[in-house]
Amino acid sequence: MKQKYHEQYNAVVIELKGNVMGGDDTKEFNELLHKILDEGKKNVVVDLSEVKFMNSSGLGMLIGGLTTMKKGNGTLKLARTTEKIESLLLITKLSTIFESFETVEEAIKSFGN
Repeated sequence: MKQKYHEQYNAVVIELKGNVMGGDDTKEFNELLHKILDEGKKNVVVDLSEVKFMNSSGLGMLIGGLTTMKKGNGTLKLARTTEKIESLLLITKLSTIFESFETVEEAIKSFGN
């Protein structure tokens, strides 16, 4: 998995690319979230449009990220989930935990509400 991020308006957008399988990726993702929180930024959008495959460890990584952000008084939202990931979120009932948006822009706007 590759990750890159940029700031857009009042949010940090993290783009994940490739296969999200947990493991070492989880550590990198978590470190990035801590860095974002340390910089005083509270709004994170995870763009999943370039994710080809995600296993249960990858889902665990996202849950861990959500927990990290909540503990730091921040928010993590998902954007541009693929059909496969969307069905994975539905099957695991994680769709009730994560806020998910069709576009990154919609997710960013939702922070203002």
